Amino acid sequence: MKKLIIINGPNLNLLGKREPNIYGSLSFTEFLDEITTKYTNVEIDYFQSNIEGEIIDKLHEVGFSYDGIILNAAAYTHTSVGIGDAVKAIETEVVEVHISNTFNREEFRHQSFISPNAKGVILGFGLQSYELAIQSF
Repeated sequence: MKKLIIINGPNLNLLGKREPNIYGSLSFTEFLDEITTKYTNVEIDYFQSNIEGEIIDKLHEVGFSYDGIILNAAAYTHTSVGIGDAVKAIETEVVEVHISNTFNREEFRHQSFISPNAKGVILGFGLQSYELAIQSF
């Protein structure tokens, strides 16, 4: 059984409440229940933090023992050299995920410090972006 972890960054704890026109009305907890039921052949762990250093610490913790990391660093994608460096430093492959199409949004969201060291990038498919990432492992 593959062991994956989804790591979500700032404000993703507000899914279902925050800008439903962009992010939908389903909470991440509800979505996580759906995918863990659907993907019974995969162990899926979950971590969310609004704090950059905690995300880096989690990447260090799981980055040598998991089969894959699905990372939605949210706004930190575009600002955190530290998270980008953490992805580069670990052995576990990382798929960068975004719910929205970041290229359809403000120009500053077009830059990613994670993409250069990610296995791949999936964006713009809503919560289904996470399922596509699971399938990529």
